[in-house]
Amino acid sequence: MITDKDIARINELYHKSKNEGLTPEEKQEQAHLRGAYITAIRKNLRGNLERIQIQNPDGTVENVKDRLKKKKKYYH
Repeated sequence: MITDKDIARINELYHKSKNEGLTPEEKQEQAHLRGAYITAIRKNLRGNLERIQIQNPDGTVENVKDRLKKKKKYYH
């Protein structure tokens, strides 16, 4: 989980990289924090998308997650 403190550190490292450059340790820290941030964003987005429901023309309602499973099964 990414915290506000982590986001602040990402921003701090970004600004430092633009102004004076980063040490190898700071570059590694920046890469780690950015990776964690991206992972958190992807999990959040996936969770939101999986809760979406679609109403079909025939009136039935299905979850996006279930619909994706059906399509994957159809194509494989």
